[in-house]
Amino acid sequence: MDPEPGVRPYRPSDHDDVADVCVRTADLGCDSRHLYPDPALMPTLFAHPYCHLEPGLAFVLDDGHGRAVGYIVGTANTARFASDFRDRWLPLVADRFPEPRETPATRAEEMMSLLHHPERMVLPVLRDYPAHLHIDLLPAWQRRGFGRELMRTFLTALHRRGVPAVHLGMVTANTPARAFYDRLGFHVLPVPDPGDLTYLGRSTGLAG
Repeated sequence: MDPEPGVRPYRPSDHDDVADVCVRTADLGCDSRHLYPDPALMPTLFAHPYCHLEPGLAFVLDDGHGRAVGYIVGTANTARFASDFRDRWLPLVADRFPEPRETPATRAEEMMSLLHHPERMVLPVLRDYPAHLHIDLLPAWQRRGFGRELMRTFLTALHRRGVPAVHLGMVTANTPARAFYDRLGFHVLPVPDPGDLTYLGRSTGLAG
C-alpha cells in the first residue's frame, strides 16, 4: 500500500523542493522560469526567508515519499519579520541579488528591488491582521483538498500562539487563487493604492 500524502512540518531537507514549488507557481500559479533568469530569486523572496526566520510556521505537503509538493509559510508578526528580514536574511542573499541602481526595467529587477525593501510588508491599515502567509502547491496537487489542509494547519498554529488574524497579498489577476481564498473565508481588506494586488484577511479561528 502506497504511503498517503499529508501535511507535516518543514524540514531543512525540503529546501530544494520548496524552491521548485515556488518557481513553478510564481507566474499567476504557473511556471515562472521564463521570467526570472536566476531560479533562486522568487524562493529567496517569498519562501526561504520564512523557512529560515520562522520555521515553526512552515509546513509542507508531503507526497507520501518524502517530497514536498506544496507549502505554506508565514509569520505571526509582520513588523518583526520585516525587521528580521533586513537584519538577518538580506545579508545572506544581497550579494547574489544586489539592489538595482536604476528604475527596474524587467520583472526580475522589480523582484530584486522588493527584496531590498522589506518594510513594504508593514502596512498600518493591516495592524489588526498581524500575521501574513504565502501558500503554493504544484498544479497536480491543487483542487484536491490539500490547500485547505495546509491552511488549516497554519491557522491552527497561529491560533495556538494567540494571533487573532492573518492577511495575505495576492495578484488580483490570479482569479483561481481568489476563489480558493473566498472558499476559506477570507475577505477583502481595504488598502490604499494596492497596485496590482488585492489584500485579503480572516481570523485564525477555524470557524471564521
